[in-house]
Amino acid sequence: MDKTLNVVELFAGVGGFRLGLEKANSDVFKTVWANQWEPSRKTQDAFDCYMRNFSEGIHSNEDITTVSDEVFQQLEIDLLVGGFPCQDYSVARSLSGEKGLEGKKGVLFWEIKRVLENSHPKYVLLENVDRLLKSPSKQRGRDFAIMLATFRDLNYIVEWRVVNAAEYGCAQKRRRVFIFAYKKDLDFADKQLRFSKNEIVFKEGFFAKTFPVKLEPYKGRESMHELPLDILQISDEFSFGFHTAGVMIDGKFFTAHTEVANESFIPLKDILLDEDKVEEKFYLTEAQAEKFAYLRGPKKIERTSATGHKYIFSEGGMSPTDDLDGPGRTMLTSEGTVNRSSHIVEVNGRKRFLTPIECERLNSFPDNWTAGMPDRMRYFCMGNALVVDLITKMGKTILDIDAEENVTSEQIELLI
Repeated sequence: MDKTLNVVELFAGVGGFRLGLEKANSDVFKTVWANQWEPSRKTQDAFDCYMRNFSEGIHSNEDITTVSDEVFQQLEIDLLVGGFPCQDYSVARSLSGEKGLEGKKGVLFWEIKRVLENSHPKYVLLENVDRLLKSPSKQRGRDFAIMLATFRDLNYIVEWRVVNAAEYGCAQKRRRVFIFAYKKDLDFADKQLRFSKNEIVFKEGFFAKTFPVKLEPYKGRESMHELPLDILQISDEFSFGFHTAGVMIDGKFFTAHTEVANESFIPLKDILLDEDKVEEKFYLTEAQAEKFAYLRGPKKIERTSATGHKYIFSEGGMSPTDDLDGPGRTMLTSEGTVNRSSHIVEVNGRKRFLTPIECERLNSFPDNWTAGMPDRMRYFCMGNALVVDLITKMGKTILDIDAEENVTSEQIELLI
């Protein structure tokens, strides 16, 4: 393949999307512009890490809301990627009562919309926490429906899937929702329209090709619905229980609860450093070990409500240390701290935290990718990062899709 795909990475963090795509094919995926900015911080550790690891393209360390439309209009973007924060995406009417997006919350998704409006990329690949499909709790599914309607109004078809990295060959139980959108005028879109929405979700779609699933929904959980034409009506009234996978075409969507076809994972023990390379500071003191035993143990605690009512708070226990033969737990931004670390491993009779390098490995980053920042920030960045190898798998599927774009029947016959 001699052509390249120009990539723009928003909310780039330490570059998980870019790294994953470059592992798929660094000659094709070329990141031409990337933005990472951490508000209210004097130090920009994630951006500095990004700069250390990538040299090509424009690296922006500024509030994305201050970047002008002209910047995106001048970039020939083929693929937009980003792991955007999960916020409140309600929409408000303007003071005059006209329909519009003034007064909107969750401004960072609207920055994605602004980039799309000014650059019209063929493909969009986004990542978020899986609770996005259910938020907000008082109007279930509203936020995700607003996003779907936004893509609909910009002439994109959307597929989504909640993917657990540990089910597809990775070392961490990390569930995230991925969203893949593609322009309706693409050859790939034309091919997809020949299939039913059910076939797209279970067999023929982007995620079905990348992450195979069983061909029937879990416990029959599937449904079809249509979004209101007015996005403000969605904001005010719409509520729906989206399942873990789905596809939306022209506002009509099919959603289902999918199950992995053949689960595979890397056991936690395979990503651990040799103990002679682990610094003493990562081992638990006796006091820390006792505290974790309490925190992870079963509890029955008498509490008093705001009204003065006394009740018993009960909590089941969990394993005092992690199972080294299974995948790691979901990594937290507070990893490595006494009160909030999700991982405690026991090796050769000693309990310890995971090291920053081991956390990088859980997300399939190279060793010492985040070296150069304090350990606390290394943990924080990995707790926020995505699993790189999942992006590599999706990148390869994008390559397959794009390789067939605008291939004529005559060219196909020559290839045969």
